[in-house]
Amino acid sequence: MANRTDTGAKNIHGQNPQFLVEKIIRTRIYDSLYWKESCFALTAETIIDKAVALPCIGGQYGNQKPTEFLCLALKMLQLQPEKDILRLYIQNEDYKYLRALGAFYLRLTGSALEIYQYLEPLLLDFRKLRRRNINGEFELTFMDQFVDDLLRSDRVCDTILPRITKRHILEENGDLEPRVSPLEEDLEEEEIIEDDAIANEAPTIEIEIVTDARPLVNVVPNARVVAVDGLIEAEVGVARGDDRGQEVGKLDDGESSRKKIAISSKKVDGLFKKQASGKKATSYKPPAERAEGGAGADSMSIEETNKMRAELGLKPLKA
Repeated sequence: MANRTDTGAKNIHGQNPQFLVEKIIRTRIYDSLYWKESCFALTAETIIDKAVALPCIGGQYGNQKPTEFLCLALKMLQLQPEKDILRLYIQNEDYKYLRALGAFYLRLTGSALEIYQYLEPLLLDFRKLRRRNINGEFELTFMDQFVDDLLRSDRVCDTILPRITKRHILEENGDLEPRVSPLEEDLEEEEIIEDDAIANEAPTIEIEIVTDARPLVNVVPNARVVAVDGLIEAEVGVARGDDRGQEVGKLDDGESSRKKIAISSKKVDGLFKKQASGKKATSYKPPAERAEGGAGADSMSIEETNKMRAELGLKPLKA
């Protein structure tokens, strides 16, 4: 009588609920001392006390002895508690082994929609669980890992789990909404931080050389200034030493939002000395020569240099 299924229980997956556990394991459970002493005359309410006192989860251990967890799971299959009671087992946050027992029972008896609906929130439960392996030794695992095994594996706690519909099929049918992983929020935050860091880095800019009476004053601090075909390319050095891949913009008189600083005479001297020596600079051609397609020299002449220095209000170079 103690091993019979409750008369009011319904068939699950077209069979007696107890048959979800293999016959050889059911026989070992019926013969175990824990089943005879602790599982007799239990109800859906009194089984809670036994579940709270569970020391571990697991299937069989040692000489093929069933664990207390597996014995209580078979007892729940006999009793077939109502779904409201089972929902309380799963949603309680105080007793982790009671939650694990409820999740295991729901995976055996529930529909695919119920399983995904009630077990996926448990993936956020990171509490530790003790698992008893086949050697009788205790191993450390976690609630989210145990629930993930219930959702993905075919066999858990020496019990073959019924097949369920894949989640993506339920999503295509409109029964479930696409699952949003909590990791996506962290990834989005990291992307925002990286974008902010890139935006805060000083960009690489290009500035036109001013050939009239206005002095050249718009140069970014810590910039490397090189004359390139009538343009000054100001590349801002970054902390990591990589001055490539920065944004290139255009500065004019109307841009007041950019940070500006007056160029010193030493920087201009260094610019034109580099041009005169031909180091890290391309040749400068006057507009007339560029229009005529003339070849020109590799560097500017002293007269051209002094003419430009005069326009900038600097002292001429000595011949």
